[in-house]
Amino acid sequence: MKANKQEAARFIAKPDLTRAGVLLYGMDAMRVALKRQDLVKTVIGPDGEADMRLTRIEAADLRKDPSMVTDALKAVGFFPGDRVVLVENAGDGLKDVLGNALQDWAEGDALLVVTAGQLNARSGLRKAFEAAPNALAIGVYDDPPGRDEIEAELARAGVSNVSPDAMADITALTTSLDPGDFRQVLTKLSLYKLGDQTPVSTDDVLAIAPLVQDTAVDEVVGAAADGRPEALGLLLSQMAGQGVNATTLCIAATRHFRQLFAASTDPSGPEGALSRARPPVFGQRRDRMIRQVRALGPHQLEGIVTSLTDTDLTLRSSKPVPALAVLERALIRIAMLKRRQ
Repeated sequence: MKANKQEAARFIAKPDLTRAGVLLYGMDAMRVALKRQDLVKTVIGPDGEADMRLTRIEAADLRKDPSMVTDALKAVGFFPGDRVVLVENAGDGLKDVLGNALQDWAEGDALLVVTAGQLNARSGLRKAFEAAPNALAIGVYDDPPGRDEIEAELARAGVSNVSPDAMADITALTTSLDPGDFRQVLTKLSLYKLGDQTPVSTDDVLAIAPLVQDTAVDEVVGAAADGRPEALGLLLSQMAGQGVNATTLCIAATRHFRQLFAASTDPSGPEGALSRARPPVFGQRRDRMIRQVRALGPHQLEGIVTSLTDTDLTLRSSKPVPALAVLERALIRIAMLKRRQ
């Protein structure tokens, strides 16, 4: 059976052990490996490998001895608990061997988990799993994870009570980070909030998220805040060349101007507000932000935050847009505010 994205997510989160096996295939080996890791861990638990309930078989070894997989599936484990037989790096040359193993599977046998690279619709291995009534074929694609998958990742990392704004920022991070880096970010977030029962905020996400070319971000935001529209085109082109995502950059700009707006309305003034900022603002960056607050004022800063929020929604919409051009236009408009003063 071919599983769609929702069915795949449900199976990996809560495997149906009445099925004989599952094929995980995709172009990105890291994404396939992470899905395989999640599935295997869910079935056998954190101590399953130590309890010898996981049998690994390399595809090259299986080609030499096709009986290995059936023997492993039907073997009786020394320790009680569900078992997994993992065949990695499989290809179409094993379609008959693995197809026969699915047919010979009986209740009580181990779950067969097979990983492979990119397989087209004509792939014999893929067809073997899609045609088998007791098996699943799951394509692992490069699409950003959906809301259910993000929530599952947060739960896996032990992170709960996330504010809507922080969830939006976390969702945006998935568009600019690969799955391994994204998991590391959530692990850092879990440690950062250890013992803190307050909801995860946008500041918390900012504190642990990877710095997106921090100096370059400051230059882009500074060019907009300081009224230098002529510098924005080159700076944005340089960041695009470095692989910086427009949505990620927009989030960074929004946070910067939101912080400026908060500082502009603080009773203690921008100096007091920035001294209490979390994460803290130091040195020349702090002096520059104070100048920006005083130059723009609360009314214009409020309008800038609204404009950037609208830009962020446009960038995240399902409608395809020229992301960098949309962001550049918004930042140029901000820069021109200073020119019109």
